[in-house]
Amino acid sequence: MTQLSVNINKFATLRNARGGDNPNVVQVAKDCERFGAQGITVHPRPDERHITKQDVYDLKEVVTTEFNIEGYPDDRFMKIIEEVRPAQATLVPDPPNVLTSNAGWDTIKNEKMLSEIIAQIQSWGVRTSIFIEPENKLMDGAKKCGTDRVELYTEMYASGYHKDKAKAINSYKTSSEHAQNIGLGLNAGHDLDLKNLKYLKQQIPYLEEVSIGHALVCDALYFGLENTIQMYLRELDVSFC
Repeated sequence: MTQLSVNINKFATLRNARGGDNPNVVQVAKDCERFGAQGITVHPRPDERHITKQDVYDLKEVVTTEFNIEGYPDDRFMKIIEEVRPAQATLVPDPPNVLTSNAGWDTIKNEKMLSEIIAQIQSWGVRTSIFIEPENKLMDGAKKCGTDRVELYTEMYASGYHKDKAKAINSYKTSSEHAQNIGLGLNAGHDLDLKNLKYLKQQIPYLEEVSIGHALVCDALYFGLENTIQMYLRELDVSFC
């Protein structure tokens, strides 16, 4: 079964735009879980433009499903992981000034650094995942780094889906099968939505988790949060009672 982890960054963006505590991201996380989400994802960037460091510590106390913290593994991020001990830490190679994650790791060039960071995080009892583009050589590099999982950076799939979905998914299928063969767990995220999610799941049935934020929050403006989460779960062929 592929689990749905809801990235709640955008709820924090809305809160920060006005100040105060509306919407309350802790309550949002609790509601997402109550409505069927099997995980909560946050990306606490250094400028705190959405999720803040304090949010992460507050969420630690209430998240009962899988808590996934993603970000660039600088000293600040590592301290958060050590103290919070989430279920999963997802390493993303984005510098502080980017609007959103826009590339995967070069696992060959960064093998030494990633290996050391991954070993440290795993010593804290936290599962590791690294953001990666769909190339077999990068999967091999990820395996050498010792990570438990990789998260497929799906922007290229999403942008090509409407033109030729079979072509768009091709490199993802190939690299995912390779990852499966060498013993890497598979997550996916970035620009996944109600239009392209089901086909991704059909073509890569052994996906363990998808992390979805922006599109899900946009859909919730029209359909409501509970209904939207149920709609995404149906795309993954997950029933919730």
